Amino acid sequence: MTIGERLRVLREERKFSQRDIATKTGLLRCNVSRLENRHTFPSVGTLEKIARALEVPLYQLFYKCGGPPKLPNPPKRRTTDDIVWGNSGKDALMLASICRLFSRMKEDDRKMLFFMAQKMVKRKAS
Repeated sequence: MTIGERLRVLREERKFSQRDIATKTGLLRCNVSRLENRHTFPSVGTLEKIARALEVPLYQLFYKCGGPPKLPNPPKRRTTDDIVWGNSGKDALMLASICRLFSRMKEDDRKMLFFMAQKMVKRKAS
């Protein structure tokens, strides 16, 4: 069902003539007819005027049923806990194995590894 057909149905349900709508909206009767017959497309401002004249909420010009359609459930937003690397899945297993390996290393070897990692990060940032 197009906007024009919907306008006509709502107008006829309320027993208004095109002239009644034209008087209430400030439009010309021929413009109301052109809208209903799909010769022109209404602007949002015109739709608001017509909805007020028909005494209906604006959304009823677009939907046949009693209310607007239900929106689909939006996807759940990811929290910072979900985004953190090593929080779940394969990343968590890898992090656990890295921690286990670090715990077995000698303190001097661990310090050298961290020193090299810092150097690599600084070099890449430059």
